[in-house]
Amino acid sequence: MKILKNKLLVTSVSILGILAILIYIYPTASYEYIENISIWIRDRFGHFYLYLGLFCVLFLLAIAISPLGKLRLGKISDRPEHSRWAWISMLYSAGMGAGILLRAVQEPVYMFLNPPIETSSSAKTIALEYTFYQWGFTAWAFYGLFALVIGHYLFTKNKVALVSSTIAHNFNNKKILNGIDVLVIIATVFGLVGAIGLGTTQINGGLAHLLHIKLDIITAAILTLLICAFAFLSAWKGIDKGIKNISKVNIFITLLLLLFVLFQSDLIVVFKRFLTVLFQYIKDFIPLSLALGKYNPGEQFLTDWTYYYWAFWLAWAPFTGVFIARISRGRTLREMLLGVMIIPSLGSFLWFTAFGENAFLLIESWGSYNNEFGNVFTSIFKFFEHYPLQFFINSVIVLLLIGFLLTSVDSAIFVLSMFSDKGNPNPKKSHRIVWSIVIAFFSIAMLILGDVRKDVDVLIALQKLLIITSLPFALFIPIMSFSFLKELIKSKND
Repeated sequence: MKILKNKLLVTSVSILGILAILIYIYPTASYEYIENISIWIRDRFGHFYLYLGLFCVLFLLAIAISPLGKLRLGKISDRPEHSRWAWISMLYSAGMGAGILLRAVQEPVYMFLNPPIETSSSAKTIALEYTFYQWGFTAWAFYGLFALVIGHYLFTKNKVALVSSTIAHNFNNKKILNGIDVLVIIATVFGLVGAIGLGTTQINGGLAHLLHIKLDIITAAILTLLICAFAFLSAWKGIDKGIKNISKVNIFITLLLLLFVLFQSDLIVVFKRFLTVLFQYIKDFIPLSLALGKYNPGEQFLTDWTYYYWAFWLAWAPFTGVFIARISRGRTLREMLLGVMIIPSLGSFLWFTAFGENAFLLIESWGSYNNEFGNVFTSIFKFFEHYPLQFFINSVIVLLLIGFLLTSVDSAIFVLSMFSDKGNPNPKKSHRIVWSIVIAFFSIAMLILGDVRKDVDVLIALQKLLIITSLPFALFIPIMSFSFLKELIKSKND
């Protein structure tokens, strides 16, 4: 078969297979190895991640507001392929998705009860400010940087949609360039499998909560297969007929859910809190980003939260960035960069404010707190127990979780197929079949391993593995950025 002659595809799938076998045969040793390396990386490079995050935000803002921002992704005559609503829906679904459901209540409450820093601001404001920080401009700047650079080389320079293309003109070592592309594929698959595991676990938790029954590994495996099957059908149809439609439905339902919570709230209190925290976040952004002075929450907090989040966003950045680039053709650099960084961030900020503020009020009304919102998989379901139509709303959340998971998987299948099909922006359907099968089997294998080996939390191991795979991208970003800036200035002058 012709597809078996594809070295990038065969190499990537082979490495993934070998790693899966090693993890399955030696789970405890693998976990310890992954744990030790991830801790070493966080200890040595944690502060570098902070500096890198701030650099990405400032770098993109500088390009957006400079004359370079007028340049267009593609030819001067190109116009956006997708409406702004469809574009925002797709980039948000791919970039955040089910994460905002996982953390909607749990994270603000944790920050409220365990304030990271001590300032004159209230505990509620500090809690939401740190939640904004960890889900805001920096995360989207990581995505936006890869989208900017890859989009420029794909649509303006007519190069292939591979991460290695961003430095190929200055660095002609094929083995290293191929190694970069293999690493991107492996990081994408591990990140996706971790997301599928987290998503199916929360869906399982939601179903168990609604039906008052305990669901086992078989239910999770069936859910995984169904999600991968529907994601394959969506990726098979392509962006216009599959991914875009599901993304638009996801965002529409998410907005309805947000409005439901807002209409049950004191709107003046929520919006006042939103504006207060937004002002604080923008004012404190630089000291927060560098953990300076009183804004240093300590190494333990940074390790458990900020370093982990930055590593997670970094590991997802190449895949998400390529997808955003693919759907952004025809937009100016200014519109794409400000749109990617600001619009999704503001949406997340309002979301976390609405859920967080109401969760704080619930806790205060109880008089005592018994960790009701401590479980990341069930916190949002317990939250809606205190609202009308709880069964209906929680059922909608389960469907929304499935929808967000679908858009993460189908966009990943599409992007992985682009990678393995030599950067083709419209990859062959044979590649979409291969990656759908690989992701489904890999995800189920990890679920089974987690069920068989109770001594190892496979999902946590996969998340820690992302910290390891994110390091090369972190080191790669400065090289890619300055190489791109040099090329962009040259293009502007030409």
